[in-house]
Amino acid sequence: MQYFWQKSIRESVEKVLNSRFPFLFIFQEGIILGLPFILLNYKTYLQGTGKGAVEIAKACKAVSEESGIEIAVAPQLPDIYRVASEVELPVFSQHLDGVGAGSFTGHIFGKAIKEAGAVGTLINHSERRLTLAEIEASLQAAKEFGLRTVVCTNNVPTTAAAAALGPDYVAIEPPELIGSGIPVSKADPEVVSGSVKAVAKIDSRVKVLCGAGISKGEDLRAALDLGSQGVLLASGIVKAKDPKAALEDLISLV
Repeated sequence: MQYFWQKSIRESVEKVLNSRFPFLFIFQEGIILGLPFILLNYKTYLQGTGKGAVEIAKACKAVSEESGIEIAVAPQLPDIYRVASEVELPVFSQHLDGVGAGSFTGHIFGKAIKEAGAVGTLINHSERRLTLAEIEASLQAAKEFGLRTVVCTNNVPTTAAAAALGPDYVAIEPPELIGSGIPVSKADPEVVSGSVKAVAKIDSRVKVLCGAGISKGEDLRAALDLGSQGVLLASGIVKAKDPKAALEDLISLV
């Protein structure tokens, strides 16, 4: 699918040349690879529920098209189909269980979210914690249906353990900073840089996202400077009076 960004190649190149992000840039399906990945978790915030979920997704798409940065959203489960049907951008589930088809009442089945339009899933968010065995089962279920995976962790050892399971991303989020407005990149930069180093030693294919307290351009810039390849964030955008303006500020220093 052609997500995002219909601007000219000339404008794309100008964006790259003016960027301070230090990686190699490659164009693919309207996205500049090498720019950070942004995943917006709606949680169960009222602003991101129902019609609000679609409106925030539209804001994300607009900013993605303007910047070439991949922005994905993780709405509540009942809104996955609504968002994926109305807005052309990557949609993630907030959770996935490691179950197959059958007698699993109340569980979240990989095929169901895939058919609803999801392209990926969060696993082990601090508000939906799993055991290591459950994380592994969820990862296997996601891979079975070709879903991208983001495993959330809270410190360097758990990040290393998660990386050994081979997800696409690990997202380091100390739970005490989630929703605090205090970015982990400032409060505890060592946990970010340490996680980046630990993951690189285990599996260089796994990318590191920075989460907890991220909301402003300086927060994203600091996270990237510490070696992460994007951010997982929530309230700073979802609860903002103007989500599009908040997103524009978030990427302003990239």
